[in-house]
Amino acid sequence: MAMSRLCVFAGSSPGAKPGYVLEARKLGALLARRQIGLVYGGGSVGLMGAVADAALEGGGEVIGVIPKFLVARELAHKGLPDLRVVSSMHERKATMAQLSDGFIAIPGGIGTLEELLEIWTLAQLGEHAKPCAVLNTDNYYSLLLSFIDQLVSEAFLKAAHRQTLLVDADPERLLDRINTYVPPIVVKWIGRGES
Repeated sequence: MAMSRLCVFAGSSPGAKPGYVLEARKLGALLARRQIGLVYGGGSVGLMGAVADAALEGGGEVIGVIPKFLVARELAHKGLPDLRVVSSMHERKATMAQLSDGFIAIPGGIGTLEELLEIWTLAQLGEHAKPCAVLNTDNYYSLLLSFIDQLVSEAFLKAAHRQTLLVDADPERLLDRINTYVPPIVVKWIGRGES
C-alpha cells in the first residue's frame, strides 16, 4: 500500500551518539523526497526536531501533534505549518494514529517505547492493519527485540505477530518494506499448546 503519511515516534532528546540525529535527519529528508507526509509529536528539540526539520527543509508535509501541557516543555515547533495542540497524551496518540498510514519508532525514551508498543498492540488486536516498524539505528533497539523474541519462545506472543514488527537499520530499506507490507491474518489469542 502506498503511504501518504507516516508517524514517527522519536525522543525529545538527541541521545548520546551523534548518529541518532544524523539518521533522524536522513529519515526526515527521505520522507520528503518520497512525498510521504510526516506526523510526529510536535516538538522542536531532540530527534523529534531533527526529523521534522529535515522533512521541512526537503519541502515535505509535516504535522505536529502535541498536548497543551507539553507545549512549553518539549518546545513546540514554531516552524510547522500544521501544529495541532490537543488536550492529553491519549488524544495526541489517537490523532497521530488517525492521520497516519504507518508507524516508525526511532531512538527515544519510555514515551517512544510506550507509543510503539501501544500502536503495535492495537495492530495485533486487529484494531488497524497499518505497518509498525523500528529504525534500529546503531542497534539501539536490539535488546528490546531480543526480549520480544523471548515473548515468542515463552508463548506470550505468536511468531506471526512478531513478524509484523518490521525492523531495519537502514531508513531506505525500512520504507521499502513498509510500502510493501501486507498484514497477516492471525487470531490474536494463543491457545493451550499453541505459539
